[in-house]
Amino acid sequence: MLRGFYTAASGMMANQRMQETLSNNLANAYTPGYKADQGTMRAFPELLIQQMNQTTVPTRSGGLNLPAGKQIGSLHTGVYMQETVPKFSQGDLRETGIKTDLALLNGNLPDDNGSLFFNVQDEAGNLRYTRNGNFTVDGEGFLTTTQGYYVLDDAGSPIQTGGMDFDVSENGTLTAADVTTQLGLSYSPNSFDLEKVGNGLYAPGEDAAPIVDARAGGGINFSISQGFLERSNVAPARVMTEMMNTYRSFELNQRVLKAYDQSLQKTVTEIARIR
Repeated sequence: MLRGFYTAASGMMANQRMQETLSNNLANAYTPGYKADQGTMRAFPELLIQQMNQTTVPTRSGGLNLPAGKQIGSLHTGVYMQETVPKFSQGDLRETGIKTDLALLNGNLPDDNGSLFFNVQDEAGNLRYTRNGNFTVDGEGFLTTTQGYYVLDDAGSPIQTGGMDFDVSENGTLTAADVTTQLGLSYSPNSFDLEKVGNGLYAPGEDAAPIVDARAGGGINFSISQGFLERSNVAPARVMTEMMNTYRSFELNQRVLKAYDQSLQKTVTEIARIR
């Protein structure tokens, strides 16, 4: 009985984590470039139930007792949410008319799970990757993200625009009054190797495939639209439906847990009455 108690409890914990993931997706439904997280469920190892018995074999001296068993079946021991994986499908575009807004569009890519990213520098000076092209220009004239991270060029240096008046071509060439540079763009052949590090930034995970310059790799096509933003790939209606299903599953496990608790309480009470 206690094993079933823990199995139902593990289901509640897995549903709670899934609900948190879905809630975070819904909260970022209108964050530019946001990629929805997908939770993956995994079952704990099953147990094989076998009936333990014995059989008597007749002998000259009377009989010999030998162990005998009968396989009954398997017993599930619960479920847990193994990990969350971003879904890197292309989001729709929204026109803003603001020159600092840039949308990165994937073209024909050589890998099914490949994706393109803007290069930015975080507060610690590390190279990070983002799909959020909602940029701005700081007081010193550098192109930055809304969090203040420098947007990098193809040489890995912050981009100096001198102001808000600049143009970006489809191939990522930025032209201002006195500067022409290429936006830093990277390509990951397997975007599932990337990990979210906060504020819409990604970093290579452990044993990640090498991330290359998007212009140096063969067969990588892309385009940049100035004055547009890539929407998140979150479908609010679908997420709300998944949240309702997850909540119902949580309630079912809760009822099972309550039934086990009532059975245990009844068992203890009746045993205490035996004289």
